[in-house]
Amino acid sequence: MSFFSYPKKKPGVADVLVWILALLILLFGLYFVIFGSWLILLGGSWYYTPCGILLCISGVYLFRQNIAGAWGYLLAWVLTIPWTIYEVGFHFWGWLPRLFGPTLLAIAVAACIPHLLRNQKVSIDA
Repeated sequence: MSFFSYPKKKPGVADVLVWILALLILLFGLYFVIFGSWLILLGGSWYYTPCGILLCISGVYLFRQNIAGAWGYLLAWVLTIPWTIYEVGFHFWGWLPRLFGPTLLAIAVAACIPHLLRNQKVSIDA
């Protein structure tokens, strides 16, 4: 099986949901890369550009139904926590806008992990 080949099964509802999630993560990643780079030029935080690159990579892997996309997103989410502490300390209201959205996506990504693991097993067996 080559790098670009996919299992020859009809996509199910779970596959489509993972693709929608992948598109959302990829769009957030592109936004972070573009405007994070602009923020760096203005002398702001360096968090957004590397995080955006990681989100873009995760989105591509999730489109391929690869578990590496889920681990990549969860890594970005985990790395967001120390950045949040650095930026605002332990003030709850400062954490909310920085972690609420990413946490909702992390829950969705975590919910996709069993499906992605099944797909990985099927593609290895094929």
